[in-house]
Amino acid sequence: MKRLLIAASLCLAFCLTGFAQQNDDTPATKEDIQRYMEVMHSHELMQQMADSMSKQMREMFHQQFLKDKDKLPPDFEDRMNKLMVDMFRDMPWDEMMQAMIPAYQKHLTRGDVDRLIAFYSSPTGQKLLREMPAMMADAMQSMMPILQNYMDKVQQRVRVETVQLMKQPQKK
Repeated sequence: MKRLLIAASLCLAFCLTGFAQQNDDTPATKEDIQRYMEVMHSHELMQQMADSMSKQMREMFHQQFLKDKDKLPPDFEDRMNKLMVDMFRDMPWDEMMQAMIPAYQKHLTRGDVDRLIAFYSSPTGQKLLREMPAMMADAMQSMMPILQNYMDKVQQRVRVETVQLMKQPQKK
Protein backbone atom coordinates (compact mmCIF):
# COMPACT_ATOMS: atom_id res chain seq x y z
CA MET A 1 0.00 0.00 0.00
CA LYS A 2 2.84 2.32 0.90
CA ARG A 3 4.47 1.66 -2.48
CA LEU A 4 1.22 2.38 -4.29
CA LEU A 5 0.84 5.66 -2.41
CA ILE A 6 4.43 6.68 -3.23
CA ALA A 7 3.97 5.71 -6.90
CA ALA A 8 0.69 7.67 -7.10
CA SER A 9 2.33 10.67 -5.45
CA LEU A 10 5.25 10.59 -7.88
CA CYS A 11 2.89 10.22 -10.83
CA LEU A 12 0.82 13.17 -9.59
CA ALA A 13 3.97 15.25 -9.10
CA PHE A 14 5.13 14.52 -12.65
CA CYS A 15 1.70 15.31 -14.06
CA LEU A 16 1.55 18.61 -12.18
CA THR A 17 5.06 19.49 -13.36
CA GLY A 18 4.02 18.78 -16.95
CA PHE A 19 0.85 20.81 -16.51
CA ALA A 20 2.80 23.68 -14.98
CA GLN A 21 5.18 23.64 -17.94
CA GLN A 22 2.27 23.72 -20.36
CA ASN A 23 0.80 26.75 -18.62
CA ASP A 24 4.11 28.52 -17.98
CA ASP A 25 3.15 32.16 -18.22
CA THR A 26 6.48 33.52 -17.12
CA PRO A 27 7.96 35.97 -19.59
CA ALA A 28 9.96 34.44 -22.40
CA THR A 29 13.69 34.98 -22.12
CA LYS A 30 16.00 36.08 -24.88
CA GLU A 31 17.25 32.50 -25.05
CA ASP A 32 13.66 31.19 -25.40
CA ILE A 33 13.07 33.48 -28.37
CA GLN A 34 16.40 32.55 -29.92
CA ARG A 35 15.44 28.84 -29.64
CA TYR A 36 12.12 29.65 -31.30
CA MET A 37 13.86 31.56 -34.10
CA GLU A 38 16.25 28.65 -34.65
CA VAL A 39 13.39 26.15 -34.93
CA MET A 40 11.62 28.55 -37.28
CA HIS A 41 14.77 28.79 -39.43
CA SER A 42 14.15 32.54 -39.19
CA HIS A 43 17.42 33.56 -40.77
CA GLU A 44 16.84 31.32 -43.79
CA LEU A 45 13.19 32.38 -44.05
CA MET A 46 14.19 36.03 -43.97
CA GLN A 47 16.74 35.41 -46.72
CA GLN A 48 14.21 33.54 -48.85
CA MET A 49 11.64 36.30 -48.38
CA ALA A 50 14.27 38.89 -49.34
CA ASP A 51 15.06 36.90 -52.47
CA SER A 52 11.37 36.75 -53.30
CA MET A 53 10.92 40.48 -52.69
CA SER A 54 13.99 41.16 -54.82
CA LYS A 55 12.53 39.15 -57.68
CA GLN A 56 9.23 41.01 -57.42
CA MET A 57 10.99 44.38 -57.28
CA ARG A 58 13.04 43.47 -60.34
CA GLU A 59 9.82 42.71 -62.18
CA MET A 60 8.33 46.02 -61.01
CA PHE A 61 11.44 47.91 -62.24
CA HIS A 62 11.21 46.06 -65.53
CA GLN A 63 7.56 47.05 -65.98
CA GLN A 64 8.40 50.66 -65.10
CA PHE A 65 11.25 50.59 -67.61
CA LEU A 66 8.95 49.25 -70.33
CA LYS A 67 6.41 52.00 -69.62
CA ASP A 68 8.91 54.86 -69.52
CA LYS A 69 11.89 53.59 -71.53
CA ASP A 70 11.83 56.65 -73.78
CA LYS A 71 12.33 58.85 -70.69
CA LEU A 72 14.86 56.63 -68.90
CA PRO A 73 18.51 55.96 -69.67
CA PRO A 74 19.17 52.65 -71.47
CA ASP A 75 21.02 51.20 -68.48
CA PHE A 76 18.21 52.07 -66.02
CA GLU A 77 17.17 48.48 -65.46
CA ASP A 78 20.73 47.24 -64.93
CA ARG A 79 21.47 50.06 -62.51
CA MET A 80 18.27 49.45 -60.54
CA ASN A 81 19.00 45.71 -60.35
CA LYS A 82 22.53 46.38 -59.08
CA LEU A 83 21.17 48.87 -56.56
CA MET A 84 18.70 46.27 -55.32
CA VAL A 85 21.33 43.53 -55.09
CA ASP A 86 23.57 45.85 -53.10
CA MET A 87 20.69 46.91 -50.87
CA PHE A 88 19.72 43.35 -49.96
CA ARG A 89 23.35 42.21 -49.60
CA ASP A 90 24.13 45.04 -47.17
CA MET A 91 20.93 44.68 -45.16
CA PRO A 92 21.76 44.24 -41.45
CA TRP A 93 19.86 40.94 -41.11
CA ASP A 94 21.47 39.81 -37.85
CA GLU A 95 20.89 43.18 -36.19
CA MET A 96 17.28 43.11 -37.33
CA MET A 97 16.82 39.63 -35.87
CA GLN A 98 18.27 40.74 -32.54
CA ALA A 99 16.06 43.85 -32.56
CA MET A 100 12.97 41.66 -32.96
CA ILE A 101 13.63 39.63 -29.82
CA PRO A 102 12.22 42.16 -27.29
CA ALA A 103 8.99 42.42 -29.30
CA TYR A 104 8.57 38.64 -29.21
CA GLN A 105 9.36 38.65 -25.49
CA LYS A 106 6.72 41.32 -24.93
CA HIS A 107 3.99 39.24 -26.53
CA LEU A 108 4.98 35.63 -25.80
CA THR A 109 5.35 33.71 -22.58
CA ARG A 110 7.76 30.85 -22.03
CA GLY A 111 4.80 28.45 -22.37
CA ASP A 112 3.79 30.05 -25.67
CA VAL A 113 7.32 29.63 -26.98
CA ASP A 114 7.48 26.00 -25.85
CA ARG A 115 4.20 25.23 -27.64
CA LEU A 116 5.30 27.08 -30.78
CA ILE A 117 8.56 25.17 -30.80
CA ALA A 118 6.62 21.92 -30.40
CA PHE A 119 4.39 22.83 -33.35
CA TYR A 120 7.17 23.99 -35.66
CA SER A 121 9.19 20.89 -34.77
CA SER A 122 6.27 18.69 -35.86
CA PRO A 123 5.94 17.40 -39.45
CA THR A 124 3.11 19.88 -40.14
CA GLY A 125 5.12 22.76 -38.72
CA GLN A 126 8.16 21.77 -40.76
CA LYS A 127 6.02 21.55 -43.90
CA LEU A 128 4.62 25.01 -43.22
CA LEU A 129 8.17 26.35 -42.83
CA ARG A 130 9.27 24.67 -46.07
CA GLU A 131 6.26 25.93 -48.02
CA MET A 132 6.11 29.44 -46.51
CA PRO A 133 8.55 31.08 -48.96
CA ALA A 134 6.75 29.62 -51.99
CA MET A 135 3.36 30.59 -50.56
CA MET A 136 4.61 34.14 -49.92
CA ALA A 137 6.11 34.33 -53.43
CA ASP A 138 2.83 33.14 -54.97
CA ALA A 139 0.87 35.59 -52.83
CA MET A 140 3.19 38.46 -53.79
CA GLN A 141 2.87 37.54 -57.46
CA SER A 142 -0.92 37.56 -57.11
CA MET A 143 -0.85 40.91 -55.33
CA MET A 144 1.61 42.67 -57.66
CA PRO A 145 -0.93 43.62 -60.35
CA ILE A 146 -3.22 45.03 -57.65
CA LEU A 147 -0.35 46.91 -56.03
CA GLN A 148 0.90 48.18 -59.39
CA ASN A 149 -2.59 49.39 -60.32
CA TYR A 150 -2.93 51.13 -56.97
CA MET A 151 0.51 52.75 -57.29
CA ASP A 152 -0.40 53.99 -60.77
CA LYS A 153 -3.54 55.61 -59.34
CA VAL A 154 -1.55 57.17 -56.49
CA GLN A 155 1.03 58.55 -58.93
CA GLN A 156 -1.71 59.97 -61.10
CA ARG A 157 -3.38 61.58 -58.10
CA VAL A 158 -0.07 63.07 -56.96
CA ARG A 159 0.47 64.50 -60.47
CA VAL A 160 -3.02 66.04 -60.51
CA GLU A 161 -2.62 67.47 -57.00
CA THR A 162 0.80 68.86 -57.89
CA VAL A 163 -0.51 70.57 -61.02
CA GLN A 164 -3.41 72.05 -59.04
CA LEU A 165 -1.11 73.27 -56.29
CA MET A 166 1.22 74.84 -58.83
CA LYS A 167 -1.70 76.76 -60.37
CA GLN A 168 -2.63 78.34 -57.05
CA PRO A 169 -1.16 81.75 -56.39
CA GLN A 170 1.74 81.69 -53.98
CA LYS A 171 1.24 83.47 -50.68
CA LYS A 172 4.06 85.69 -49.57
